[in-house]
Order: sequence, then structure tokens, then C-alpha cells
Amino acid sequence: MAKKNFVLHYNLLLICLLEFLFLLTEGAPQSALVTQLPGFNGTFNSKHYAGYVTIDESHGKNLYYYFVESERNPSKDPVVLWLNGGPGCSSFDGFVYEHGPFNFDFGKPSGSLPSLHNNPYSWSKVSNIIYLDSPVGVGLSYSGNKSDYNTGDLKTASDSHSFLLKWFEIYPEFLKNPFYISGESYAGIYVPTLASEVVKGIDAGVRPAINFKGYMVGNGVADDIIDGNAIVPFQHGMGLISDDLYQEAVVACHGNFYEPVNSNCSEKLNKIDQVVYDLNVYDILEPCYHSKKPSVITLGNSRLPMSFRKLGETERPLPVRKRMFGRAWPYKAPVRAGHVPTWPEILNSVEVPCTDDRVATLWLNNADVRKAIHAEPATVIGPWELCTDKIALDHDSGSMIPYHKNLTAGGYRAIIFSGDHDMCVPFTGSAVWTKSLGYPIVDEWRPWYVNDQVAGFIQGYANNLIFMTIKGAGHTVPEYKPREALAFYSRWLEGKKI
Repeated sequence: MAKKNFVLHYNLLLICLLEFLFLLTEGAPQSALVTQLPGFNGTFNSKHYAGYVTIDESHGKNLYYYFVESERNPSKDPVVLWLNGGPGCSSFDGFVYEHGPFNFDFGKPSGSLPSLHNNPYSWSKVSNIIYLDSPVGVGLSYSGNKSDYNTGDLKTASDSHSFLLKWFEIYPEFLKNPFYISGESYAGIYVPTLASEVVKGIDAGVRPAINFKGYMVGNGVADDIIDGNAIVPFQHGMGLISDDLYQEAVVACHGNFYEPVNSNCSEKLNKIDQVVYDLNVYDILEPCYHSKKPSVITLGNSRLPMSFRKLGETERPLPVRKRMFGRAWPYKAPVRAGHVPTWPEILNSVEVPCTDDRVATLWLNNADVRKAIHAEPATVIGPWELCTDKIALDHDSGSMIPYHKNLTAGGYRAIIFSGDHDMCVPFTGSAVWTKSLGYPIVDEWRPWYVNDQVAGFIQGYANNLIFMTIKGAGHTVPEYKPREALAFYSRWLEGKKI
């Protein structure tokens, strides 16, 4: 008996040793560890890893990620994937300007590298977070076969799912952590489509098994008709257009602002565009950053100079009734089926209009920074851009409402949050489509608080669905309200009442 017990204990010890060695060899790769960053002279608050995951060896198809471990308890805190929108915009937008581990300041003298400081409201305070440049061709992601830059919503979701499966193979120690998918703007498409792919994989027994728990969408597009019809009522409700002009538009358009029904409707909508033209579409309270470089509009496949008209003694571009939901301005149109233009396809400018991207552009195009974050140099994959026109993307997934319905009915948690001063994807549309899912209200519309002050409003539905606003925030909520963003983010991840 003693001999049998010895053999049993020996075997158990051997199994434990093998599992330990597996984690040593298959855990976070030391080659991906980021040990220093140009512009930062402090101490990292947690471990950082970065690099590429190849999802198609034959094409050399590589998706770039930057992974920040939680500053609290990385072995137990959730793993959250972050996606920016566009389409065509890099998730370094979120890393640099929204909820990354650092705050970036312009260097002195002008032209020198930005200085980095620890961000007290980083989302890595309470979670592990993966910033992914997706689809391939965006940010620092690239492929050896340029045909991969022609993609769509469904292919993007499939590729991102492939990325996750390989990422968790590389970082198996995080497989047991709760996993969430998050993003904003056009990621209102990326998040639910990817979540659906993940769920399909789980149901099919795909390995490694991802511990998926839910998702978050901030100021995200969802349904072309609902989102399209939300803008004019938002403009009127915010006092941006007169009662008379609003009523004229309602009558002329028969309440349908999504698709002009006649020439009179088009005229009223163009008049509204002219009234609000000089506002920052991402946050109507904030000034609009203007580049000094000239702009060019793209019409069809040709790039034509922007037309001008005289308005009194000044000249300014005529607004065109075409606005992407993402970082593009001042064009207005819901995301329709078929090709979705990246903002450079519409407006050939170095910066995203109204958005100052100089800090990120300077930092991410520095050769030493590229080396430090294990990214290919600009000589190989080209310069980093906040939003690129390398990709051609088709919106081929339809309305997101069925996706949200299936996911929430399947038991996955969802929070739809909205900066209430965003004119790009207004909260008025997000409130309508979340209600349209038809779930009973379990937490009636009420304020939520940070430091005893109202930070916004919230409504909870059955099936773990939450809609909430962030008071005074714009399109990119954590950029405008970092303290409030971290507050609701951490409470929601921990399952606490917001």
C-alpha cells in the first residue's frame, strides 16, 4: 500500500511539475516584453507586452497588439480587448488619448518626442487590456499580400477571432480570467460581430476555450435607420437648430431624416448642416482642432478639390451630406450596406478633422519607439496613421440589433455607454435601439454618481443589458471624462451597481 501511495504522489508531483514547466515555456513570451519606452522615465505600474500574431502564414498576415497587464491582480482581473473604429482607425487612439497606461505631453522643444507620465485613470488599474489594430492594414498591422486589405465586417470578425485563439495560446495563463470585448464608434460593428464569432467557437468546442463573459460598446453604430434618424432630433434637443427649422425638416422629410424623401427634405437637411457646420461633431462643447493643411474631398474614385461658396464676406466648404460614423467630419450618413469609406477616402487630410493626432503620430513614427514596442519599422510597413485609407471595407453584417439580441439572450452581459454631447453617433439613437430589444426595465432611468456628483444617467434592462450616458462627454468617452469612465468601467467589470 505504501508503495502504491508513493507512486501516486510521485505521479501527481510529476504532473504538477509538467504543468509548471508548460506555463514557463508557454506563458507570456519574454521576447514580447516591453522593458522601456522612449519619452517615459518612470517605472511601469505593470508588465507590458507587444508584438504580432500571425493569423495566416501563407500571406504573412500579422495583427499587432499592445498588452498591458492589470496593475491590481493580473492573474484574476478580467482580460479586456479594446477596438477603435473608423473603419481604419488604430487602437492606439485608445492607448494614447483615452484609457492607456500613460498620459502624453508634447515634447519641448517643438518636434521632440512626447513625454509620458503614468495615467491615474488608466483602465489597466482594474483590468488586463489588449489594444488590437484591426482589421489588417490598420495601424501597425500588415500583410505581405495586399489583397488582405480588402475586407468586410464578417471577415474582420473572423480574423480577430483567429487572433484571440492564437493570443491565448501564447498567453495561456490568462485563459481562466473573465474575458470581455470592448470598443467605440465603428467598433459598434466590430464588437458584436466578434462576440458572436467567439460564442460560436465556444459552442463548437473550439480550443483554447475563451472564458467570454460580455461586451461593451461606446457611442457605437448599430442600425443605419435608427442611428440616421437620431441626429436631427439630437441637434434640436441640444439647442443647435431652431424650432422653426426643426419643424420644417420634420414636415418636409415626414419624420425620416435617414433618407431624404424629396428635394425639399434635402434642402432642409442641407440647411441644418450649414447651421451646425463649424461645431466639433465629436463633442459639441469642445473646440474643433483645424489643420493648416488644405483638404481634398473624394467623390467616387476621384479626388477633387473641395468646392467653396460665398457666405457673406467669407468662404467655406459646402457641407456634403455624407458622414461616416467613426472619426470623420463633417460628413453625415449612417453606415449602409456595401463599401464604407474610410475618412481619408472622403477627406484627404493628414489629420482626422477636429482631432489633434500630432502626439501619437510623432511618437509612433519614431524608429526607437517602433523598436521598443516590437513593431516593424516604417521602412517596412509605412508610417503609422491614426486612421488609414489602406483598407477597403464592406459593411456586410447588417443591423447589429439581432446580434445584440442573440448575445444578451444567450446570457452575456452588455453595457452600451454614450457620451451625451456626441453629434457623430448621438445617444438618442443608442437609447432607441437598446429599448427596441424589448427587454423589461429592471433599473428605471436614474442618475449615477462619481464623487457625489451626477456623472450621467442609466437604465437597466433584463438579460444584463445596460444603457447609460456620461454627462458632458463626447464620442470618445474616456478622452473627455477619464475619471467617470474608469468609475463605471471598474464597477461594471466587478458586477457592482453603477
